[in-house]
Amino acid sequence: MLELYLGGARSGKSRLAEARARASGLELVYIATATAGDTEMAARIAAHQSDRAGCGWLTVEAPEALAAAIREHASAQRCILVDCLTLWLSNWLIKEDAQQWQRIKDELLALLEGIPGRVILVSNEVGQGVVPMGALSRQFVDESGRLHQDIAQLADRVVLVTAGLEQILKGHNSE
Repeated sequence: MLELYLGGARSGKSRLAEARARASGLELVYIATATAGDTEMAARIAAHQSDRAGCGWLTVEAPEALAAAIREHASAQRCILVDCLTLWLSNWLIKEDAQQWQRIKDELLALLEGIPGRVILVSNEVGQGVVPMGALSRQFVDESGRLHQDIAQLADRVVLVTAGLEQILKGHNSE
C-alpha cells in the first residue's frame, strides 16, 4: 500500500503520518531526507528524532539515495515512512542537473509501483502560495507539483492535512 500525506509547513502531516504508520502494526522504518545545513535545521532534526525515540523506529538517513533506501528496507512486514519528499527534491535540484533529476525521479516512481509492504510518503504542498521570485524557487514549486501528481496517480491513498485535520483526497480512511 502506498500513501501520500501532503500539507503546508506545520500542518500536522508528519504527526498524522507517523500515527498512521504506528497503527499499521508493522515494523517501522523512518527514512529521513533532511540534512543539517545549519544549527536551526540540526535542532529540528534532533526534535524529530526525540519525538520518535522509544517508539520502535529504525531510522535511515537518505538525503539523496531515497529509492535505494526504500528498496533495501521494503518488505511485507514493514511500514516505511519517508519524511519528506520536498527536502529530498531540494537536495537534487541544487545540483542543477535536470537530466539527473529526471532519472532519479523516474527510478523512484518505478520502484513505488511494485514495492512490497506499506510506504507512507510525506511532502510539503507548496503550490498554493505566491509564485516565488528566482528561477530555482520556481523550479522547486514546479517540480514538487509534478512529483506530487505522479505519486498521487500511483498512491492507494492521498491525504491533504490542514491545521492537523486530514482531508482524504483519494482512497479511504481504513486500512
